[in-house]
Amino acid sequence: MNGQSRRKGIEQSREQEMEVASGERPTDRQPDRWRDADDLRWAARHWAARMGVRTPAIHIRQMTTKWGSLSRVVAHASGGGQARSTTAVSPYAGRLTLNSELLALPRELGEFVIVHELVHLLAPNHGRVFKSFLHAYLPDWQAREARLRQIAGRT
Repeated sequence: MNGQSRRKGIEQSREQEMEVASGERPTDRQPDRWRDADDLRWAARHWAARMGVRTPAIHIRQMTTKWGSLSRVVAHASGGGQARSTTAVSPYAGRLTLNSELLALPRELGEFVIVHELVHLLAPNHGRVFKSFLHAYLPDWQAREARLRQIAGRT
Protein backbone atom coordinates (compact mmCIF):
# COMPACT_ATOMS: atom_id res chain seq x y z
CA MET A 1 0.00 0.00 0.00
CA ASN A 2 1.30 3.45 -0.77
CA GLY A 3 1.38 6.47 1.51
CA GLN A 4 -1.27 8.31 -0.50
CA SER A 5 -3.92 5.63 0.02
CA ARG A 6 -3.06 5.42 3.72
CA ARG A 7 -3.49 9.19 4.08
CA LYS A 8 -6.86 8.93 2.34
CA GLY A 9 -7.87 6.14 4.73
CA ILE A 10 -6.83 8.25 7.70
CA GLU A 11 -8.86 11.17 6.44
CA GLN A 12 -11.91 8.94 5.98
CA SER A 13 -11.44 7.51 9.46
CA ARG A 14 -11.14 10.97 10.94
CA GLU A 15 -14.33 12.08 9.18
CA GLN A 16 -16.25 9.03 10.37
CA GLU A 17 -15.00 9.01 13.95
CA MET A 18 -14.78 12.72 14.79
CA GLU A 19 -17.93 14.78 14.86
CA VAL A 20 -16.91 18.03 16.42
CA ALA A 21 -19.19 20.91 17.26
CA SER A 22 -18.11 24.17 15.68
CA GLY A 23 -15.89 26.34 17.84
CA GLU A 24 -14.58 23.41 19.86
CA ARG A 25 -10.80 23.42 20.29
CA PRO A 26 -8.92 20.26 19.21
CA THR A 27 -7.46 19.82 22.69
CA ASP A 28 -10.96 19.82 24.21
CA ARG A 29 -12.59 17.46 21.71
CA GLN A 30 -12.16 13.92 22.82
CA PRO A 31 -9.92 12.41 25.47
CA ASP A 32 -9.16 9.47 23.18
CA ARG A 33 -7.26 11.71 20.74
CA TRP A 34 -3.68 12.95 20.78
CA ARG A 35 -3.34 16.63 21.66
CA ASP A 36 0.01 17.07 19.91
CA ALA A 37 3.38 15.45 19.24
CA ASP A 38 4.46 15.96 22.85
CA ASP A 39 1.45 13.96 24.01
CA LEU A 40 2.56 11.09 21.73
CA ARG A 41 6.14 11.35 23.10
CA TRP A 42 4.84 11.31 26.66
CA ALA A 43 2.88 8.12 25.94
CA ALA A 44 6.03 6.47 24.56
CA ARG A 45 7.99 7.40 27.70
CA HIS A 46 5.11 6.21 29.89
CA TRP A 47 4.94 2.82 28.15
CA ALA A 48 8.72 2.38 28.24
CA ALA A 49 8.70 2.96 32.01
CA ARG A 50 5.71 0.66 32.48
CA MET A 51 7.44 -2.08 30.48
CA GLY A 52 10.74 -1.65 32.28
CA VAL A 53 12.78 -0.76 29.20
CA ARG A 54 15.01 2.23 28.73
CA THR A 55 13.27 5.01 26.86
CA PRO A 56 14.74 5.37 23.39
CA ALA A 57 15.12 8.72 21.66
CA ILE A 58 11.67 9.51 20.28
CA HIS A 59 11.26 11.05 16.84
CA ILE A 60 8.03 11.86 15.06
CA ARG A 61 8.09 12.35 11.32
CA GLN A 62 6.09 11.54 8.22
CA MET A 63 6.75 7.98 7.10
CA THR A 64 5.50 6.54 3.83
CA THR A 65 5.14 2.82 4.56
CA LYS A 66 5.26 2.27 8.34
CA TRP A 67 3.50 3.45 11.46
CA GLY A 68 6.66 3.17 13.52
CA SER A 69 10.13 1.71 13.72
CA LEU A 70 12.71 1.00 16.36
CA SER A 71 16.42 1.03 15.74
CA ARG A 72 18.90 0.00 18.36
CA VAL A 73 22.01 2.00 19.20
CA VAL A 74 25.12 0.48 17.78
CA ALA A 75 28.33 1.33 19.61
CA HIS A 76 31.58 0.99 17.72
CA ALA A 77 34.63 0.27 19.84
CA SER A 78 38.13 -0.29 18.69
CA GLY A 79 40.58 -1.68 21.16
CA GLY A 80 44.27 -0.86 21.67
CA GLY A 81 44.71 1.36 18.63
CA GLN A 82 43.97 -1.51 16.28
CA ALA A 83 42.25 -0.82 12.99
CA ARG A 84 39.72 -3.56 13.67
CA SER A 85 36.49 -2.54 15.38
CA THR A 86 33.75 -4.51 17.07
CA THR A 87 30.09 -3.67 17.13
CA ALA A 88 27.88 -4.11 20.19
CA VAL A 89 24.12 -3.72 20.08
CA SER A 90 22.36 -2.56 23.23
CA PRO A 91 18.80 -3.90 23.58
CA TYR A 92 17.90 -1.10 25.99
CA ALA A 93 18.54 2.01 23.94
CA GLY A 94 17.94 3.30 20.48
CA ARG A 95 15.60 5.43 18.45
CA LEU A 96 11.83 5.09 18.28
CA THR A 97 10.44 6.76 15.17
CA LEU A 98 6.69 7.25 14.98
CA ASN A 99 4.69 8.25 11.94
CA SER A 100 3.25 11.75 12.35
CA GLU A 101 -0.01 10.45 10.85
CA LEU A 102 -0.63 8.70 14.18
CA LEU A 103 -1.58 12.11 15.58
CA ALA A 104 -4.79 11.97 13.53
CA LEU A 105 -5.75 8.51 14.78
CA PRO A 106 -7.37 7.42 18.04
CA ARG A 107 -5.02 7.18 21.01
CA GLU A 108 -5.54 3.43 21.37
CA LEU A 109 -4.10 2.84 17.90
CA GLY A 110 -1.07 5.01 18.56
CA GLU A 111 -0.51 3.19 21.83
CA PHE A 112 -0.60 -0.11 19.95
CA VAL A 113 2.17 1.12 17.63
CA ILE A 114 4.23 2.38 20.58
CA VAL A 115 3.87 -0.85 22.57
CA HIS A 116 4.51 -2.98 19.46
CA GLU A 117 7.79 -1.17 18.79
CA LEU A 118 8.90 -1.19 22.44
CA VAL A 119 8.21 -4.93 22.73
CA HIS A 120 10.95 -5.35 20.13
CA LEU A 121 13.37 -4.35 22.91
CA LEU A 122 12.22 -7.46 24.78
CA ALA A 123 11.70 -9.85 21.85
CA PRO A 124 13.32 -9.03 18.51
CA ASN A 125 10.98 -10.90 16.16
CA HIS A 126 7.22 -11.43 15.89
CA GLY A 127 7.24 -14.94 17.35
CA ARG A 128 5.34 -16.41 20.29
CA VAL A 129 7.36 -14.56 22.93
CA PHE A 130 6.72 -11.25 21.18
CA LYS A 131 2.98 -11.94 21.02
CA SER A 132 2.95 -12.99 24.68
CA PHE A 133 4.45 -9.64 25.67
CA LEU A 134 1.96 -7.80 23.48
CA HIS A 135 -0.91 -9.68 25.10
CA ALA A 136 0.45 -8.94 28.59
CA TYR A 137 0.56 -5.18 27.94
CA LEU A 138 -2.40 -4.84 25.57
CA PRO A 139 -4.83 -7.76 25.90
CA ASP A 140 -6.84 -6.38 22.95
CA TRP A 141 -3.79 -5.90 20.72
CA GLN A 142 -5.22 -8.04 17.90
CA ALA A 143 -8.34 -5.88 17.62
CA ARG A 144 -6.20 -2.72 17.62
CA GLU A 145 -3.92 -4.15 14.97
CA ALA A 146 -6.89 -5.14 12.80
CA ARG A 147 -8.38 -1.67 13.12
CA LEU A 148 -5.07 -0.04 12.20
CA ARG A 149 -4.73 -2.32 9.17
CA GLN A 150 -8.29 -1.46 8.16
CA ILE A 151 -7.57 2.27 8.33
CA ALA A 152 -4.31 1.84 6.42
CA GLY A 153 -6.02 -0.20 3.71
CA ARG A 154 -8.82 2.26 2.90
CA THR A 155 -8.68 3.82 -0.52
